[in-house]
Amino acid sequence: MSWLNAFRANVVKVVLELTRYLPNTLAMIFTFYAIFVFMFLGIKFVGDPTTAADNIRYVMVANSFWFLLMMGVSSMGWELSAEALRGTLEQLYMSTVPPYMILLFRMIATMLINTVLLALLITLSMLTTGQWLTVDVTTLVLVLPPTFLAVMGLGYAVAGLTIVYKQMNAVLQLLQFALMGIAFVPLTAVPLFELAPTAKGIDMIRQVMAAGTPLATFTALDWATLVGTGAFWFVLGLGVYLLFERRSMNRGLLGHY
Repeated sequence: MSWLNAFRANVVKVVLELTRYLPNTLAMIFTFYAIFVFMFLGIKFVGDPTTAADNIRYVMVANSFWFLLMMGVSSMGWELSAEALRGTLEQLYMSTVPPYMILLFRMIATMLINTVLLALLITLSMLTTGQWLTVDVTTLVLVLPPTFLAVMGLGYAVAGLTIVYKQMNAVLQLLQFALMGIAFVPLTAVPLFELAPTAKGIDMIRQVMAAGTPLATFTALDWATLVGTGAFWFVLGLGVYLLFERRSMNRGLLGHY
């Protein structure tokens, strides 16, 4: 029951912070929307007119999932950094619920809320361009969970580094370019990207939403790669977090900023 209460409390926390600091939330959405608009204008006025429609749909999906990756991966790191600045990080470790589970609950809450914001961002993009994506709920329900596993793994890794090194803002800024590559570079151009976190899931969703590819065309290998990479990056990220957490506690760095 304490874990259920902890999950409920963290969902409420995420919602309250988004609504209480509404100007910041709106600015965040506007920033990613503005980036898409600039890309759209570039495709429309500079790109090849014969492939413009396909490219616009491609960029719509890629930009939206770049937003989801950025918000998801950085959330754990920002949370721990904020807790350290407020002087409440040690209180987090005094809870009856393990800290890594509290962070997981916050990440799940963040991903759920950001999925709603993602739907808003995609809708704005479609209204702006007049290009409409294929929204297949079945595909999203099947593909998003293992994709989110990889996002959570990356979030745990960032959180682990934050516990020890505290200030990770510059690292997160560099990380956004790596995440942009994962979101925008097609697997047909770089097949090895299949092993990168979230890349397979984003590619499958992009094929369905932007190209109208039927879900049945994906092979057992596609699904195995999706689930396998998601589980691998989640376990790896959690392991990194637990390792750095132990190191921080052994060196007495937990309560020091």
